[in-house]
Amino acid sequence: MENLAIYPSLRGKVVLITGAAEGIGAAAVKLFCRQGCTVIFLDFNDAAAADLCSAVAGMEDASRPTFMHCDVTDLDRLKACAQKTLEQFGRIDVLVNNAGAAGPKSRVPTSGVTPESFEYDVNVNLRHQFFLTQAVVPAMQKQGGGSIINMGSITWRISATEIPIYTTVKAGVMGLTRTHAREFGKFGIRVNSVMPGSIATQRQIDTVLTPEYEAETMAAQCLKRILMPVEVASLILFLASDDSSAITGSSHVVDGGWVSDT
Repeated sequence: MENLAIYPSLRGKVVLITGAAEGIGAAAVKLFCRQGCTVIFLDFNDAAAADLCSAVAGMEDASRPTFMHCDVTDLDRLKACAQKTLEQFGRIDVLVNNAGAAGPKSRVPTSGVTPESFEYDVNVNLRHQFFLTQAVVPAMQKQGGGSIINMGSITWRISATEIPIYTTVKAGVMGLTRTHAREFGKFGIRVNSVMPGSIATQRQIDTVLTPEYEAETMAAQCLKRILMPVEVASLILFLASDDSSAITGSSHVVDGGWVSDT
């Protein structure tokens, strides 16, 4: 982490990140705190959030994050967290819509999808991105701009099976990103998405990173190594910074070269 870039434009910026107690979100929290940002992160895993706060406290020259308990499928609580952030810190410069999961309820073929599992995937992976953006954009308009980063996935690009609704909603993230980039660009708000490939988060290690899946990943990737959460978080940082000031409406792949093009 010591060798990663420092972005002067991020110092002092207020950053709101969802689903950030673990994995890519936690890596992003650490990197933004290292930049001297005011970081607020949402999650429902209180224990993991406490561990993350302790880890950041042990980092030299890093700001301290603020944790708010939130299940992003609870839209009332989600909007309340956005409002509390604005009341406490006065602005939101960067929104990272990171929360999402392809959990056990998602891992069924099309024949096994139920209305309940369909709704679960939509709510966990897409609905909250729309409504938190809706809650934050008016403040970004008033302050003259901001950066929104939505978390997608390459699963729909590689036509992954057994997770049909997850892949559908992750494809929807790209459409949402492009529409919002066009809608909000006149206010100086940039909207981009990030599409990770196989990233060795603890959740992935615990659930899907079997020797067979690792072999499949290595065969598909150009880079023959495991990719880490910080490698995705580094791109999120760039898209939040002024170094990417002319980039909006784009979806950026971080997958070691799995998909054939970006």
